[in-house]
Amino acid sequence: MDKLDAFKEFVRGNPGLIKHVKSNDMTWQKFYEIYDLYGAEDNIWKPYLNTSDNRVAETVTTAAAGAIGFNDIVNWLKNVDINTVQSGINSVQRVVGVLQDFTTKDKTETPKEEYRPRPLYKHFDD
Repeated sequence: MDKLDAFKEFVRGNPGLIKHVKSNDMTWQKFYEIYDLYGAEDNIWKPYLNTSDNRVAETVTTAAAGAIGFNDIVNWLKNVDINTVQSGINSVQRVVGVLQDFTTKDKTETPKEEYRPRPLYKHFDD
């Protein structure tokens, strides 16, 4: 088993690391570098690993693995800027309007004047 697979097993055994990555305290790259330099049994992991939190987090992560929760959706909706969404919708509507103008033919034809031959006795609007 190579180091990356060993690191993945280490993370599966310590799901408390996920909390630190989600809160932007650490990145997976930094965790992997620490794992590569010090290994799994070093004291450097103490701030990141709480054994009581790991058991609770392990049951939560296995129960909700891959599922998006209602709270995640609500948090995402809280971060959405309504003005940005509205301006995006307006720009899409303008683009659709321009495309409709190009694709639809001009249905209002200009009325043609009825042909009237010119009188013979009239020369150049005399």
